[in-house]
Amino acid sequence: MLAGKHILLIVSGGIAAYKALELIRLLRAEGASVTCALSRAAAQFVTPLSLQALSENRVYSDLFSLTDESEMGHIQLSRAADLLVVAPASADLLARMAAGLADDLAATLLLATDKKVLVAPAMNVRMWLHPATQENMAKLVARGIAVVGPEEGPMACNEFGPGRLAEPPAILEAIRALLEKEGKLAGKHVLVTSGPTHEPIDPVRYIANRSSGRQGHAIAAALAGLGARVTLVSGPVALPDPIGVSVRKVETAEQMLAACKAALPADAAVMAAAVADWRVADVAVQKIKKGSEAKAPTLTLVPNPDILAALSEPGALRPKLVVGFAAETENVVQHAQEKRMRKGCDWIVANDVSPASGVMGGEENLVHLITAEGVEHWPRLPKTEVARRLAERIAEALL
Repeated sequence: MLAGKHILLIVSGGIAAYKALELIRLLRAEGASVTCALSRAAAQFVTPLSLQALSENRVYSDLFSLTDESEMGHIQLSRAADLLVVAPASADLLARMAAGLADDLAATLLLATDKKVLVAPAMNVRMWLHPATQENMAKLVARGIAVVGPEEGPMACNEFGPGRLAEPPAILEAIRALLEKEGKLAGKHVLVTSGPTHEPIDPVRYIANRSSGRQGHAIAAALAGLGARVTLVSGPVALPDPIGVSVRKVETAEQMLAACKAALPADAAVMAAAVADWRVADVAVQKIKKGSEAKAPTLTLVPNPDILAALSEPGALRPKLVVGFAAETENVVQHAQEKRMRKGCDWIVANDVSPASGVMGGEENLVHLITAEGVEHWPRLPKTEVARRLAERIAEALL
C-alpha cells in the first residue's frame, strides 16, 4: 500500500495521456495522494477537469500563474512530493529533461526537484528507436532517473513496436518498487543472458531457435529497477536494449560463454538465453551451393559449451546464486528438476514451450520456480510480471 505517499504526476502530450486517468485511480486506491501537472500539449488529450475529478486535487499547468507562483509554487510542488512520475513521457519532454531546460511548468518541476523521478516513455516506434531519444534516455538513467517501459505492441499510429506506454498496473508496480523497496539490490552485480544463439553453417545460413529474448530482457530491466548493476549478454534479438543495463551482444554459444566469464564476478547469474545445444563442426568458408541435383548437404554437429554448468561450477568466481532456465515441451517440472541437479545450479525456472502453450516468442509465460526447497507453480503471467517476481525473489536471496 502507498498510504501517506504523495505523488506528483506530470502528464505530457500524446494519445497515451488518457491512461494517466487510470493510473490516478490505481494510486488513489492504494492510499496515495496525487497532484497533477499538465503540459500544454497534454491538455489537447486530457482535460484538467478530468484529472482534478479523479485526483481530488488542483491541477497545475501555468509556470507564470500570478497566484500559484506568488510563493514559488513550482519549487513547492516539486519538493513536497515523495515521487515525481512522468506518464506519459513524450520524446519532447525527455529531450528537454536531458538538456536541463525549464521552458514550461513540467520541465521546471523536473529540474527543480530533489526527489526521485520515474518516467514512463510513450511515443511512435521510430521516435523511440531514434539515436537522439536513446542518447537522451541514457543521459537520464545515468543521472538516476528511473524508467518503466515502454512496451512493444500496436500503437494509435497504426504501427507496431517498442514505444507503447507501459500499462497503468505496471507503472503502479514501478512506483511501489521505488517507494517501498528502493535500492534492494543496490551494490549487487547480476549477470543475465537472453535471446537465442545463431550457430553458423556458412556465411549466410545458421542454426537457431524461436526465442525472442523478451523474458531475458524483461528480467534484466526488473533487476536494474531494484538497483542492481546488470550485465546483459544477449544473442541476436529484435528488441531495444533495456534502459540502465550494460549490454554485450553476441552471436554464438562460444561467444556467449566468453562474454559471461568476462563479466564475472557477479552476485547472481540468470541464464535465460535459449542457447543452441549443437553447432556445426566445420563451418563452410563460402556459401554452400545447392547444385544441380539439389542434394542436401550432410552437417556434422558437435556439442556447444554448457554455459549454465560452467557458471555453476564451484570456485572463487561462482555467483552466490545461479538461476537456470529450462524450456520443456513435456514433463516440464520433472525434466527441470533433473536439469537443476545435473547442472549444479541453485534454481531453475521451468517454462512450458509446447506448441499448445503459445509462449515461445509471445508476451506471456507459464513458469515453475524450482529450488532445493521445492516447486512454486506460478500462474500464466505477462513476461514483465514474471521478471518482476523473479527479481524480487533474487533480491530476497541475496540479502
